[in-house]
Amino acid sequence: MADRTSTLSWPLVARVAARIGGTYPLEGTYHEGRLADQAPELVRRATELVAADTGLSTPGQPVVSVVSRAAWVEANVASMSMLLVPAQRRLGEQRGIGSALADRIVALEMGTVLGLLSRRVLGQYELVLPTADGGDGDTVMLVGSNLLALERQHEFRPDEFRFWVVLHECTHRAQFLGVPWLRGYFLSLVEELVESAVPEPGRLQRIAGELRAAVASGEPMIDDTGLFGLFASAEQRQILDKVQALMSLLEGHGHVVMDRIGARELLTQRRMSAVLKMRRQDPRTARFMRLVGLEMKLKQYEAGAAFIEAVDRHAGFAALDRAWEGKEKLPTLEEIDEPVRWLERVG
Repeated sequence: MADRTSTLSWPLVARVAARIGGTYPLEGTYHEGRLADQAPELVRRATELVAADTGLSTPGQPVVSVVSRAAWVEANVASMSMLLVPAQRRLGEQRGIGSALADRIVALEMGTVLGLLSRRVLGQYELVLPTADGGDGDTVMLVGSNLLALERQHEFRPDEFRFWVVLHECTHRAQFLGVPWLRGYFLSLVEELVESAVPEPGRLQRIAGELRAAVASGEPMIDDTGLFGLFASAEQRQILDKVQALMSLLEGHGHVVMDRIGARELLTQRRMSAVLKMRRQDPRTARFMRLVGLEMKLKQYEAGAAFIEAVDRHAGFAALDRAWEGKEKLPTLEEIDEPVRWLERVG
């Protein structure tokens, strides 16, 4: 029986996302099949190189899965629906007039965001999110359509591009397997965000005041956290800062490691890196990405990579090991922008 307090239609989220994500002509062809055959060996090789470069242990071998955009959406909808159960129950207890319409609007927005992401994401490491059966899915997932599309659009060498992307996901795997406390800490932040998802009294008045102040000062009405940041309470903003700092560290670390190894192993790494950087900075999608909060994701790559590179310049790449010693050693959002402050604090 469906939970009566559940407020959001996840099937609607999935349908909207799948429609926006669309398909790619080579999806399901032998080209995708060849990628699926190659992927396990690419992951095995990348795992060894990442472990040697980072010093982070990655025992065993993950499941390697080449999926369609729709399958990527389904996997993320399943995880998100599990993570948000407490918030849905809380909100379900406070339903009032207009709740059904509000639920539909949220589902449409969430589906739109996932659909847009499904057209862009190249790979994903899944251990950090819960699986439908409650287990931990040690899985490296590659979105075949998007890899094949970029290879052809930019005439990348398939063997090098695929391996380069796998390096990034294997670095995330090394982070979450090689740092025992990291997954629990990340999920605790998500849980805090979910638990704080209770409408605050006077929220609309607060938002109106903040918008007026932004206009008066010439600041953007919506910052890089998007609509979520606009509606977030002061408590949620503090948690969001911690999430953003952590993700900047992890994404930046992943980006730098894939480039460090790629520079040694791949002839075309520099060109691939330049092309993907331009893709992230494409002004045609900038306005929409700011609205839905994806600009924050893009800034995590840039700010995080700059942090990692600065630490390397000042103290050597091994100095990053201090960040893996415990959550109190993680850089704050301010320290991401000022790496020397972090180095001074952690010694």
